[in-house]
This record gives sequence, C-alpha cells and structure tokens, in this order.
Amino acid sequence: MRRHSLWALVILIGLALSLGACAAESTDSDPTGVDEPVEPEIAGVLVPHGSWPTGMPDGIPVPEDGVLVFQAEIAVGNDLAVGSTPYGERHVRVGGEGVVSGPRMSGIVMPGSLDFDLTLTNGVVERQQVLVFQTDDGSFLYARGAGTGPDANDVRTVLNVEAPNDSAWAWMHTADLVARRVLDPDAGTMTLTVYDVTDVAAGDATAAVVPIEKPVGVPYQSWDYRIADPAEMPGDELIVETVTLAPSQAVGPTRDGIRRNIIPITGGTLEGQISGQVLFGGADYQNLSAPPTIDAQYLWETDDREIIIVRNGGSFGGLVPTFETRTDGPYAWLNTGLYLSANPIGAPGGVGITMYESTR
Repeated sequence: MRRHSLWALVILIGLALSLGACAAESTDSDPTGVDEPVEPEIAGVLVPHGSWPTGMPDGIPVPEDGVLVFQAEIAVGNDLAVGSTPYGERHVRVGGEGVVSGPRMSGIVMPGSLDFDLTLTNGVVERQQVLVFQTDDGSFLYARGAGTGPDANDVRTVLNVEAPNDSAWAWMHTADLVARRVLDPDAGTMTLTVYDVTDVAAGDATAAVVPIEKPVGVPYQSWDYRIADPAEMPGDELIVETVTLAPSQAVGPTRDGIRRNIIPITGGTLEGQISGQVLFGGADYQNLSAPPTIDAQYLWETDDREIIIVRNGGSFGGLVPTFETRTDGPYAWLNTGLYLSANPIGAPGGVGITMYESTR
C-alpha cells in the first residue's frame, strides 16, 4: 500500500503542476518560410553499429534526399564538456525554448531539451537527443533521437516521435524521420532540420553503404536504463536530492500503448557523498501505462564543478540510477558502481529522492 500511495503522490504532483541555424553561409530562401540548408557533399547510406538502436538498422539515407518536415531553431542554454567517460568523449547541450516552422509542422520546442554527443577514438559520433515539441494546436510531442556518423561532418539522427493517437501528428508514428543538427556557437543556437525519408529508405538500393565501426575494447553506451538484479538491496546512502519541477506536459495515449507524461526538471540540490546542484534540463519521461514507469534523465553539477549525467528509471518501487562522468575525475567511481533509488516523495515545488549503494 505504501508504494502505491507514494506513486499516487508523485502523479498528483505532476497533475497539480500541469494545472497550476543552420550555418549562415549554407541557407537558401524557401517559399515555406524555412531556410533549408544546402545539401552537404555527402552521399550513401550509413549503417549504424548494432549496439546503437537508431531504429533504421539497415541504413540511414542522406536526410536532405527526403522531404522537409520542419526546422527548429533552439537556443543553447548550457554547453557542457563532460570529458572522457567510459564510452568516449562526452559533450552535453541543454536547450532553451525553440521555434518550429515548416511545411508540415509549426510550434515551439519546450525548454530543457537534451543533446548528448559521444565522440569515439576513431572519430565516430553517436548522438542522443530528447526533445518535447508543442504544436500550434496545443499538442505535446515527445521525440527521442538516436544519431550516428563516421565523423562530426555527417551525423544523421533518427527521430522516434510519440504524438497523441487522436491528433493530426499521429502520422509520425510510422514515418521515417531523420534530422540534421547544426550548431552556431556565435549565436548560441542549434538548428534541427527534420526530413521525411520514408520513400528514400524504401527506394535506391544502389546507394553506397558506409558501415559505422567502433573501436575494439570500448564499452557501448546503453540506450535503456539498468534493471536491478532481484537480489540487490539498498546499502549505504549515496545522496539525498531535492528536485524542482515544472508543470507536466501530457502527450497522452500514444504509440505502442504508451501513456506518456513528461515532468520537466528545473533544478535542485544534492548532498551526501556528493554535494552540488541539479541543473536545469531534462525531465522525468513517465509512461503511465500499467505498470507505471519512471525514466528521469538530467544532470548534476558538483560543488567542484564536475558534470555528472544521471538517469533514474524503472517501475515504482524498483528505481535504478546510473551515472556517467569523466574517468579521470574525482567521481569516476560512479561509472562502475551499482546503485538503487528510493521512490520520489513530495517536497516543496517537486520531489525528494534518496539513492543508495547496491548490495547483494
């Protein structure tokens, strides 16, 4: 009963809160009002490494060969070089609000989007993006992208979009959407241009194929959160954090039986074996279908200015946090340790969470 009561408390908090450039030289004028990038001198189909589930395992075509869907101009709020982690050289960017315009969708990008870049020793790039769009008709769309490329000059990100099943955007559930992302450091923006390559993906079988290779002996980053072994039990206390939250963004019933509810993370504090702050950005990307699950992705900054990537996911009563930080830093031990999390409990403006070392 206590677990169900705590879960209900978290949901009620979310419901209460919900109530309460492209580079300058590379654009051509477009009659839709969107400046579409000039197609880069890149050809062929990129075949992702099997460890990174882009959703297009047979190959990602050149995005610009598809049909323009929209372009999003997003302010970069925080640009963070994490350093060399167990998986490669990690960089994270937190987005502010963005503007979406294009022939097939317009609206805004909600603040707090996450853009994770991983560069391997052979130059290969893997990219994860987590974004929430609000269209002009008020619908919330959740997008999680997995991208890859042989180098930073040709990274193609496949967007997996969840839209309300009864909305005008449900067509995205079955479309092959591939994005190109361009940073403008001087302007402090990132431009995300999204193309529908459904017909391209099913078309030209004569295109050159470029397989993505990874260095031998390097661990692969995980797409999913860790699931604890049933024998694991909470041991010594790791940290206690207070996380502040913004109003919920309810996508609602969407693809694959998911009931997506997003609670943005706006900040917070942590103390214990690590002390510092919870940074603005990311969210708890909840799935409220039975059994409800939490998937919180966000960032810590320690008092000594180290950046730690946090993911805390699982079913209520079985939450498992994982961490990623630089391997030559003072918190490298987080990369290899096993940890468990208590359920969130209500706190002013958000929730409180206690995390523990795992024992067997």
